[in-house]
Amino acid sequence: MHTTEEITLEGLRAGRSTAACSEYIHRIDEIFLSSMLQKLLYERLKRKNDDIVRIFQSSHNDWHQTLHTLLFRVIGGTSNREAFEELSRRVTYQMIARESSSLPNIEALLLGGSGLLELYPSDEHVMRLKQEFDHLRVKYDIEPMSFKAWRLTNIYLHNHPTLRIAQIAACMYQNTITMESIVACQRRRDVYRLFSGRASQYWIEHFTPHNINTPITRRIGQFKSDLLGINFVVQLQYAYGSYMQSDGIMSRALLLLQDIPSEDNRYIRMWDSHKRVTRCAYDSQAMLQLSLEYCLKDRCEECPLAKRLLKSCSQH
Repeated sequence: MHTTEEITLEGLRAGRSTAACSEYIHRIDEIFLSSMLQKLLYERLKRKNDDIVRIFQSSHNDWHQTLHTLLFRVIGGTSNREAFEELSRRVTYQMIARESSSLPNIEALLLGGSGLLELYPSDEHVMRLKQEFDHLRVKYDIEPMSFKAWRLTNIYLHNHPTLRIAQIAACMYQNTITMESIVACQRRRDVYRLFSGRASQYWIEHFTPHNINTPITRRIGQFKSDLLGINFVVQLQYAYGSYMQSDGIMSRALLLLQDIPSEDNRYIRMWDSHKRVTRCAYDSQAMLQLSLEYCLKDRCEECPLAKRLLKSCSQH
């Protein structure tokens, strides 16, 4: 067991990659910890809000196109984020809204626009989609992407871009994902319901050319739904609430974070290794801010936790 006197700035800095401060976090009183989490969360929301403002401005101040771009950024995970964002620019929200009464048309737009349709054998289903896309690309003046823009190997199977596109097409069918439906989300279950669209059985069976034994569900699962809640719904609610100067919408975003379980990643596991700090996504987003913006950037002198620990040490 370390004593308080052994806490030094040099020691904390040396252990920042493994969240060395977590070893001492049990010494921090709950009032300060709660205040620190709130401060860090607002920092993270502010940074992400700035990102959304840039998307909004590049979308000609169109909130639905902003929604579209942000959704595609998040749905693809880190491996295909840029490719999904490019797809959102080539196949816009308005195009999909105009074709929202037909799921095959949405699939044709997205899979054709992505270039991925070219990778699949020309059976009857794929041929119909290709023919429909030939019509839609002229109608909307779409320049399709190259399939080479996509990472298709060494990725988590459930994040395969063709599968995710099929799932998101089903969610956008009948124009169910709108700013109104996103702002209306108050609980974790509301987000899960928002992404309840079920992908076509054809793509569940054909999205990868290899035989797979892993069960694949037609709809977006709870784990991905929670990530969409944290990184898409909450962020869009907060940015839109800020834009509209609506404390009610911004407060709804915070309440939604409190209803979604804490994230499970290497940063959060390090922070929770000595004392459970994160009980919901509100907490885990705050601690991610600490890891990504302070620990990894060697900002120990500015870190609110490190400063508190060093202050407590000096008082003994």
